[in-house]
Amino acid sequence: MNRMIAWWAKNTVAANLLMFGIMLAGAMSFFNMEREVWPTLRVNWVEVTVAWPGAAPQEVEEQIILRIEESLSDLDNIDRVRSIASESVALVYIEADRSVDMDRFINDVKLRVDGISTLPSDIEPPRVREILTRNELIRVGVSGDVDERLLKRTAEKVRDEMALLPGVSIVELFGARNEEVSIELSEQAMRRYGLTFDEVATAIRGSSINRSAGSVRTSTGDVQLRVRNLADSRTDFENIIIRQVPGGGTIRVGDVALVIDGFEDVDIQASLNGQHAILVQVMTAEEMNVVKTSKSVLGYLEEARERMPEGISLTLYADESKAYYDRMETISKSAFYGLILVFLVLIISLRPKVALWVTVGIATAYAGAFIFLPTNDVSLNFLSLFAFLLVIGVVVDDAIVVGENIHEEAENTGGGLDAAILGTQLVAKPVIYAVATTMIVFAPWLFLSGIDVEFTRHISIIVIAALSFSLIEALFILPAHLSHMKPREKLGRFGTFQKRIASSITRFAQVTYRRWLAAAVRRRGLTASIFLAGFIISVGISSSSWLKFSFMPEVESEQISVNVTLPEGTPYDRALEILAQLQQAEKELEAEVNAASDGESQLVENWYTRARADSVLALVRLAPAEMRDMSAKEAADRLRILIGEIPDAENLEVAIRSTKASQRLSLPSIIRIWICCGPRWMT
Repeated sequence: MNRMIAWWAKNTVAANLLMFGIMLAGAMSFFNMEREVWPTLRVNWVEVTVAWPGAAPQEVEEQIILRIEESLSDLDNIDRVRSIASESVALVYIEADRSVDMDRFINDVKLRVDGISTLPSDIEPPRVREILTRNELIRVGVSGDVDERLLKRTAEKVRDEMALLPGVSIVELFGARNEEVSIELSEQAMRRYGLTFDEVATAIRGSSINRSAGSVRTSTGDVQLRVRNLADSRTDFENIIIRQVPGGGTIRVGDVALVIDGFEDVDIQASLNGQHAILVQVMTAEEMNVVKTSKSVLGYLEEARERMPEGISLTLYADESKAYYDRMETISKSAFYGLILVFLVLIISLRPKVALWVTVGIATAYAGAFIFLPTNDVSLNFLSLFAFLLVIGVVVDDAIVVGENIHEEAENTGGGLDAAILGTQLVAKPVIYAVATTMIVFAPWLFLSGIDVEFTRHISIIVIAALSFSLIEALFILPAHLSHMKPREKLGRFGTFQKRIASSITRFAQVTYRRWLAAAVRRRGLTASIFLAGFIISVGISSSSWLKFSFMPEVESEQISVNVTLPEGTPYDRALEILAQLQQAEKELEAEVNAASDGESQLVENWYTRARADSVLALVRLAPAEMRDMSAKEAADRLRILIGEIPDAENLEVAIRSTKASQRLSLPSIIRIWICCGPRWMT
């Protein structure tokens, strides 16, 4: 180690090339990193869905689930299997080991499921897919009091156009009814033509085909054959031929039935700020850049608003990228101010040259850490920036120790290359041990499992990487920069002030601290007892209710959710009455806030509601915190009072949407339930 230190100190060109190489590679990695609000996690779950129309849950379990589980029983890399049998559908969730290749694992599961020959013949083809974690990034409301079909067509067009934007990969509709073509047969017309129900059903079924028919090899190559006769509109269904009659005539579906091209018969009403609405959701996925995506979507909205059909408007309902920008700005400012404070403290007690190169060493260590983040699936997010903020005080320690010792040797021996080499070599071992022990503290997080601990992995990787490069910078680069430092021959005003500060620190260490240290060594038993008592008190406080603990603390959000669950069989008109009750409460809350602030404070930015026969949902998007005088919790509590009682509701919940990281995974809610308390599982 001493030889390496001496070589790098002598070769300043090599040291500078190493520093600039680290900074350049780190800058390139920084600008190419993913940017997201929270880290995207892979949960290693595979979902197998099998639909069996009309089957009871017990039949689904016996005829489908048990056979799928049996086919997977000897498949490698399975951690556990969860199964759910419900009416007409079977759901099987397979969790793979963390180290498995998911693409290959999904193919293995699909081969096993497709190879089961004993499944019922009237089931729909099994679907096998990987479950990915997705979070909402941007919600856009397509709203207007217009025809439902026009509103949905516009929302679908917006969805399709947004899906083509740079950085956007997943776009979904929320609050839209599925389209449906219903065929109402006329019994009188069927008797007149002598048709049966099965005959009509067979004709319709035969006109809804879209399947491969193989291939034909020709002299110019293979030709793929495909049978496509897929009716998807009212006209298509009306023209389906049921029977040929003598004389060349035909009987079509339109002759014996009324074909209605509409929506599924589901009672649902969704609105945004009082107008019928459909939400278009942009979801985050792997390899998403929040900055790039939000700029693309916001730019599109500015352009698309001008060409919306009359009566339809586009509203930016929610933009999570705002939180990303705000918190990134806060953390970045904190890091910058911390760096300035470190520099000021150093320049007071050390020479400006030492303070400058120690501060540059922090930037070098950070740049080096950025090099390895993309290869370890670490993005630029709240946690990663927090990790950089956390480690800034640790990164600077080794550079301060080395720089101060070189400074001391330069003052005592006349400076130069020998002082830089000797000053570094004298403290190399303590510095290495200090950095290594800190790495050891964070290293176990790399080998733990679980969703919450997966977040801490980002912090661990950043801390270890930054400390590694800070050690390289302190031992190999910093000595080369300080190898030309000479003792100061003449002191100016600042030099005199600086020397006084340094002398005071030295005097404190040599006199006061030495006296305390000697007393502590003489009374070893008392010293150990004091620290042991402090440790016991700390453990007692942390294990009692005095000190609250949360592994992933919740951060107050800007959205209040109101969820009313109604008993089965509740009339839809009653759900609409409750919806009106919620809307009235929101108006009263806004009126109270406006009256209290003389119209200067804005509380609600957007208000989305959705009513169904079994539930009523309201999402209140609050204005930014700086624009309102009421906190989200105060607003939620007051809204609950204004809503009043709903006697026939099974459950009424008014809550602030949590931004707790571990709860932002878009796993199906059914998995959350059955992972915790599923009745049947195997490994």
